[in-house]
Amino acid sequence: MILNLLQFGRVGYGEGLDLQRQLVDARHDGRIENTLVLLEHPPVLTLGRNASRANILASDEFLAYRGVEIHEINRGGDVTYHGPGQLVGYPIFDLCSFAPRLGAVEYVRLMEEALIRTCGDFGVLTTRIAGRTGVWTVTGGSMQEKKIAAIGVHIARGITSHGFALNVNPDLRDFQLIVPCGIADREVTSLEREADPPPAVDAVRNSVARQFGHVFRSQVLWVESLADLLPDSPLAAKALAAHADL
Repeated sequence: MILNLLQFGRVGYGEGLDLQRQLVDARHDGRIENTLVLLEHPPVLTLGRNASRANILASDEFLAYRGVEIHEINRGGDVTYHGPGQLVGYPIFDLCSFAPRLGAVEYVRLMEEALIRTCGDFGVLTTRIAGRTGVWTVTGGSMQEKKIAAIGVHIARGITSHGFALNVNPDLRDFQLIVPCGIADREVTSLEREADPPPAVDAVRNSVARQFGHVFRSQVLWVESLADLLPDSPLAAKALAAHADL
């Protein structure tokens, strides 16, 4: 099975949504194989289907002053922050393409597994917490786990969108704008804080791509540009050309 890999630099969140819509349609129509998009976003808050606006702690005026956008979207979960130094992944997968077909919960567990293995590549032990989606640091004694990766997905017609956000080296103070994922009793951390030495984003991208290939039993095929994957979508290629980091 082939897993296309598309990598971009920093892409506006609205452009990222448009990109996902086009890829989801193409995957549903059978014009592309399963595809993993890796990129970063400028500062943005996203509200999932189950989000509470009360979990945004900053005022609209302060967010506007800081240039932080707010988007209400159709993924699961509560409020999430995205920003520079955070690797965001959008797997556009047809769950029916796997044998046996993947269910929603199994798909999320496999995504968590790929991220756990990625963190392990940099000497950071992570785990799952029952009832709390995402990836968390392993701690001992009375220390509490810290969230290092958030996950929120949308599945329609068997095709996945949205995905994960792995904290590589973001400014963790930005998470104080919100109650991350609506969880007030745990802190957020990053690979920069937990790993020695701290990894570069490019190294983490390579690890994520490799681990997704292993976990989803797919051969990762690096795609040079969106135009190569969707030649019938020149507008998307033009819109994202300036952001390509290849």
